[in-house]
Amino acid sequence: MAPNKSKRQKKPVALHKVLVTGSSCGNRAALTLRFLYGESVQDYEPTRSLSYRKNVVLDGEEVQIDIVDPVGQEDYAAIKDSYIRTRDGFLCVFSVTEMQSFAATADLRELILRVKEDENVPFLLVGNRSGLEDERQVSVQEAQARAEQWNVNYVEASAETRTNVDKIFFDLMREIRARKMEDSREKKGKKERKSLVKKMIERFCIY
Repeated sequence: MAPNKSKRQKKPVALHKVLVTGSSCGNRAALTLRFLYGESVQDYEPTRSLSYRKNVVLDGEEVQIDIVDPVGQEDYAAIKDSYIRTRDGFLCVFSVTEMQSFAATADLRELILRVKEDENVPFLLVGNRSGLEDERQVSVQEAQARAEQWNVNYVEASAETRTNVDKIFFDLMREIRARKMEDSREKKGKKERKSLVKKMIERFCIY
């Protein structure tokens, strides 16, 4: 029996590759696990790099998010270039209760821009542990000022209460999607211009 040609082929699911980075005291792994499984994990210290894929619905469209979270600064230093180069977007996490983790975001931002060679790479600055106001060392204003300086968005989150956990991943995926669409339009435009020039040359060239 001949196949039913009228049957629509399923559209491929878009894949958005995310790197979660930041100082280990930012407890970034807890944010990732909260997003993936809804689990609340306090002071979680993984023994190996975390890598996950999950299908989610982004603005009514099914997409897949691929999350990598390297463990420790030593491990990160060993794999940083390869991981950064292959990622579409970045969550840079610090703890609002640790000034040292906030200071580390500057070096991480510089590293990402150097490897990606792109000032406008999808990037979100995340202040974790936002519920611990009594222990806060980094003010909202200070973090927001850094985000504005970098021309990126800043969001405060809490893995413990799940405040803004989904938001940071979905906001970053929206940035990645917008960037991919922009790149696709530019690529299409270049191809069309190249084709037009070729046609003009063929038309007016005298043999």
